[in-house]
Amino acid sequence: MEKVQFGSKEILFKLEYSNRKTLCITVNPDLSVLVKAPLDASPEKIREKVKKRAPWILKQQSFFLSFEPRTPPRRYVSGETHLYLGRQYRLKVVVDRSKQVKLKGGFLAIHTPDKNHRQAIKAQLYAWYLEHARQKFTQYAQPWIEVFKKYHVEPERLEIKHLRKRWGSCSPNGKIVLNVELIKAPKGCIEYVLVHELCHLMYPNHSKAFFELQARVMPDWERWKERLEKFLA
Repeated sequence: MEKVQFGSKEILFKLEYSNRKTLCITVNPDLSVLVKAPLDASPEKIREKVKKRAPWILKQQSFFLSFEPRTPPRRYVSGETHLYLGRQYRLKVVVDRSKQVKLKGGFLAIHTPDKNHRQAIKAQLYAWYLEHARQKFTQYAQPWIEVFKKYHVEPERLEIKHLRKRWGSCSPNGKIVLNVELIKAPKGCIEYVLVHELCHLMYPNHSKAFFELQARVMPDWERWKERLEKFLA
């Protein structure tokens, strides 16, 4: 692993030599940096190029970080606050064999046989989030899918599941996956991630054309991106 210093920041990068004429720098979603260099490129020249592109590299890493969930640890006890569609609800653990989850007033009530079995409460709440995410995300996605039909693209399918490092993803075959954790964010944040992934149906990278399309379809995307970063930070 190679590295260059840019101010107080240290940029680590993997270096690969190949039979090419120009140097290419790629920032991956996991924040890793790959540099592909010509066979005759000197180490000094490579480091110089990487340092010159450092502002862009750091900007790309910051961009990808906005898609990395950062949820603080939860204890799953009464009085703890949990989010749903942008609002905070106080958790209320009710001893009951019915195993239900109910939203009532400002409370998220979990009915469970054992209030001390925190893993069971966590699983119960996750199942509730997943069920509601499937309903809400499908509902929110339909109008946006219609918008993108005029560009002659349409997702092959929409899946909702737990993602460790991303808010969403789009596969080459057109499958869009959204992180169930997004159900905790406001509707606008969810729609921003939806639009972002729908744009990837046309542009798999984060090129100028990609951002132009995103801005054309959702002019206020930056507002929702910033809110998502702050909301689930």
